[in-house]
Amino acid sequence: MAAPVRRVLFRPLRRILTQIPGSGVASSGCRHLSVGLRVPAGQKPNDAVLESPSLWRLLGAVFVQRLAVISRDRSSIEKDFAELLKQTELERSLLADHELRLLEDAERVSRKQEEDYDSDEDSGQDIVTAQDLEDTWDQKLRQFKPAQRLTGSIQKQLLNSEADKKADRTCLERCLEDSLVLLVKEKIGSEDVWLLPQVQWENGETLRETAERALTTLTGNSIKATFLGNAPCGVYKYKFPKDVRTESCVGAKVFFFKALLGSGDLTPNKKGGHVWVSKTELQDYLKPQYLEQVGRFMVDL
Repeated sequence: MAAPVRRVLFRPLRRILTQIPGSGVASSGCRHLSVGLRVPAGQKPNDAVLESPSLWRLLGAVFVQRLAVISRDRSSIEKDFAELLKQTELERSLLADHELRLLEDAERVSRKQEEDYDSDEDSGQDIVTAQDLEDTWDQKLRQFKPAQRLTGSIQKQLLNSEADKKADRTCLERCLEDSLVLLVKEKIGSEDVWLLPQVQWENGETLRETAERALTTLTGNSIKATFLGNAPCGVYKYKFPKDVRTESCVGAKVFFFKALLGSGDLTPNKKGGHVWVSKTELQDYLKPQYLEQVGRFMVDL
């Protein structure tokens, strides 16, 4: 109990003595930062942070997402609910002009069948009934062919389950009803690993600029993407394999940034250096821990 009381009593006295020249009590030549670094007097805090040794390499990665091109097929529940809404709307709605015209035509036909019908009422009129219009519309509808929801190559693959397993995932024109994510193959040590496009951070650039550079430096790249915000959407830390790990660098910290594909694609090569995969296909490429971090910010739009 005596030690804390002594520090409280002598702390004001020490502050006074440090302001008196020749007192023999000097202030410390360092000041404390909130991050826990001791910065020598006359040096900027930012310089101290940059010069401080770090065991982790900083990387910027980009999560490029191609949004769905077409809407997904409705489930059985969605179809039943849509039919219920359609029936409810029909029961509560008023008759349209075409429906009123159908009733008028039916009334005109019933009048013609009466004995006291006067044929002069419709003389000189070229009557086109509502039923005639419906027949014309039906003929035009039979000539209309809606666009296919699947590409031709995917249609052929669906006919053969074995071919479906060997689908060309480097093609961007696939899985039109799902969002696709770009993955690239990188060599870490002696192992080929599938990752999001990433590069090492360099002095003088922001982490977003690093992520943008990761996308623009890809081989055969003609992609134009829109980045969503300046802050990373996720962080992942991993250690390098033991054969490439050193005392000064044991691993990397990856900062992810999201981007939406606007246009363009990567030129496919013989080595299969990139793939476009859906959310369910990510598990075929990414390691479990890496996939867990990516799955936290992946949202189907």
